[in-house]
Amino acid sequence: MRTALKTLLSAAALFLLAPAPAQQPAALSLEEAIAATLADNPAVRAAEYEERAAVQERRATIGLRMPQINVVGAYAYLGKDIGFDFNEMKTPVKGFAGQILGSGLVPPQMIPQIQQLLDPMLNADWFLKIQDRSLGTVGGQVTLPIWLGGKINAASRAAKIQERTAVAQGDQTRNALVSELVERYFGLSLALQVVDVRQQVVDGVRKHLEDAIALEENGMIAKSERLYVEFKMAEAERELANARLQAQTISSALQNTLNRSGETLPLTSMFIVDRIEELSYYQDLAAKYNPLLNQVALKHDLAQEGVKLQRSNFMPQVVAMGGGSFYNYQVTGIVPRWAVGVGVNFKIFDGLNREYKYSAAKQTVRRVGELQNKVEKDISVLIEQLYNQLLNYRNQMTSIDASLTFAEEYLRMKNAAFLEGMASSSDLIDAELNLAGVRAERLQAAFNYDKLLAQLLEAAGISEEYASYARRDNARAIHFDKK
Repeated sequence: MRTALKTLLSAAALFLLAPAPAQQPAALSLEEAIAATLADNPAVRAAEYEERAAVQERRATIGLRMPQINVVGAYAYLGKDIGFDFNEMKTPVKGFAGQILGSGLVPPQMIPQIQQLLDPMLNADWFLKIQDRSLGTVGGQVTLPIWLGGKINAASRAAKIQERTAVAQGDQTRNALVSELVERYFGLSLALQVVDVRQQVVDGVRKHLEDAIALEENGMIAKSERLYVEFKMAEAERELANARLQAQTISSALQNTLNRSGETLPLTSMFIVDRIEELSYYQDLAAKYNPLLNQVALKHDLAQEGVKLQRSNFMPQVVAMGGGSFYNYQVTGIVPRWAVGVGVNFKIFDGLNREYKYSAAKQTVRRVGELQNKVEKDISVLIEQLYNQLLNYRNQMTSIDASLTFAEEYLRMKNAAFLEGMASSSDLIDAELNLAGVRAERLQAAFNYDKLLAQLLEAAGISEEYASYARRDNARAIHFDKK
C-alpha cells in the first residue's frame, strides 16, 4: 500500500512539474498570409493614416471659400483723453467780455451779476473730451474672399492631387509588402525543405557509415574509407544545423511581416508557372497602375498648380468684410457700432520676388517632366529585366529535373556498387552530396522564380493578383523531390 501511494505521488509530481506543451505553429496559405499582412502590418496602417490625413487636408481647402468669422475683444489705456482743446480761446474771450462790460452798454448795477455768471465759465477747463483714455470693446469680424487671383482654386486642386498621391503611396507600400511577404513566406518554405534535404543527407551518410564500419570489420575496405565517411558525416551534421538556424531566422522575419508572435508554417508550396503573359502585357499595366509612375505624374500636375499659384500673385485680391461691436466700455457714441465694405489689394512692385518665384515654378515643371520620362523608361527596363530572369528560371527547371533524375539513379548505382566492394566510400558520398545539391538547386530556382514573379507584378502595379498565379492550371508545385 505504501509503495503504491509513493508511486502515485511520484506520478503526480512528474505531471505538475512537466513543461506545458509548446504552442503549435499556425499553417497559413499564401492567400491567408497576404490578407493578414495587408490587414495587420504597421506599414499598411501608417499608409492608411496618411491617406486619411490627405483627405482631411483636401476638405480643409473647402474653408478657403467660406466666410471667416472671428470674435475679437480689446482693452486699451491711452496716453490721454481724446478731444478738442479750446483753452487758448479763453484769453480773447475774457478780453472781449471786459470790453463789453466796460463799454457802458451794460448798466453798472448789472455788471457784478454778469461778472459773477461769467467767472465760472471763463475759469473752467475748456477741453471738450470725446473719448475717455480707458476703453474696451467686444465685437465680431467677418471676411469673405471674392477674388484672390486664383489662389483658392490652385490650393483646392493641389490638395486633391496630394490626396491621390497619398493613395498611390499606400498602393506602393502594399505592393512592396506583398513582395516582402512572398520572399519571406517562400523563403521559409525553401529553408524548411533544405532542412529536409540536409536531414536526408545526414540519414544517408549515417547509413553509409554503418555499412562502412561493417565492411571494415570484414576487411573489405580500408580504415581510411571509414574515416572519410565519418568526416563527411560531421560535415553533413554541421550543414544541417546551419540550415535549421537559417530557417529560424527566416521564420522570425516572416512573423515580423505578418505582425504575429506565434510561429507560422507556409501551407502553399513554391510553384512554377509554365506560361505567363507577354512582356508587353506587363509593361502596359505598369504604365497605368505602377504607383511610382502615378506619383511622378501627380508631382508633375502639382508642379503645374504651383505655376498657377505663383501667377495669382500678379492678380488683384478682392475681399468683402464687415464687423460690429457687441459690448463697449467707455467708447464714445460717435464711433459707429458696425461697418461693411469691400477691400482691394493690388501689389505693384515687391522687388521682383513674384517674378523669380514664378520662373522657379516653371523650372520645377520642366524638371519633374524630365524625371517622369526617366522613371517611365526605368520601369519599362526593370520589367523587361525581371521578365527575362523569370523565363530563365522557368527554363532552368527542365534541365534541373533531368539532373535530379540522373542524380537519383547515380546514387542508387553507387550504393549498390559500394555494398559489393566495387566503389569507394568517397564515390558514394559524392553521389549523395550531388543529389542533395541538385535538390537544393531545384528548390532555389523555384524560390527565385516566385520572388521575381512578385517583383514583376509589383512593378506592373498588380501585386494583389499574385495568389491567382499559384492557382493557375499550368502552375506546378515544387517540392524537395519530385514526389
